[in-house]
Amino acid sequence: MTKKFTHPIRKVVIPVAGLGTRFLPATKAIPKEMLPILDKPILQYVVEEAVASGITDIIFVTSYTKRACEDHFDRSPELEEILKSSPAKKDLYEKIKNISRLANFIYIRQKGPYGNGTPILNAKPIVGNEPFAMLWGDEVFDCPDKPRLLQLIEVFQKYGDPVTTGYQVPRADAAKYGMLKGVKVEPTVYQIEKIIEKPGPEKTPSLIANLGGYILTPDIFPILEKTKLGKGNELWLVDAVDALGKTRPIYSKIVDGIYYDTGNKLTWLKANIAYGLKDKEISKDLKAYLKKLI
Repeated sequence: MTKKFTHPIRKVVIPVAGLGTRFLPATKAIPKEMLPILDKPILQYVVEEAVASGITDIIFVTSYTKRACEDHFDRSPELEEILKSSPAKKDLYEKIKNISRLANFIYIRQKGPYGNGTPILNAKPIVGNEPFAMLWGDEVFDCPDKPRLLQLIEVFQKYGDPVTTGYQVPRADAAKYGMLKGVKVEPTVYQIEKIIEKPGPEKTPSLIANLGGYILTPDIFPILEKTKLGKGNELWLVDAVDALGKTRPIYSKIVDGIYYDTGNKLTWLKANIAYGLKDKEISKDLKAYLKKLI
């Protein structure tokens, strides 16, 4: 019988070592995770989601090209002093000061084969023998009622087994994602039987896509260590999760919220528009501008 974990989820691993090729040439010098949605970088939205879900330790797995990510969550004493000395910039001062206080930030450099399984394995010495969360640095969920990660954590707390992010998509999008085959155990929770990679609209077993964002148990580490390189000669996390599913139950929580893959140009623009329409400072003018375009 596999061990059921009851340890609270306090650590999240966020890989930020990717090259961001879908946004070149913008990402030649700027990490894709630092592209803005309005006035905040994408990565800050991800961190704020984690913190709002009870996470205290943020583990960034970075590369030499991602110093801007590290600098953003560090203090900026000179900037803080300038903003603090200006009464008109008091709100900005509070925003900047609070960024470095969001959580305990830990940075490690990615080492090993290319692939999204490698940063998880790199975090093993810091995570230790406890369950942990994993979020991609360029995926944003707009969940007005409850953060996406907290939705996953609540399922983990009930079952004590790994949990993935499920998301309802149109049938045509079954050609874009790994699609879930599983058994419904609650109205929005499935026990996964298999994730079928990009089956297409005719062969998909469901309309539930398996997206980034996991609660993982520490037994993923020895499996990752033994996982062979897969497609593109890369170490794939999904291959290890599939192997883990042969030893213990894995659940998928169908997330209530709106998903933005901000590594994609179109959805990055959609995210900026959606958040802009909710922004008190610019929403009125943005609506007027959009109406002129229609």
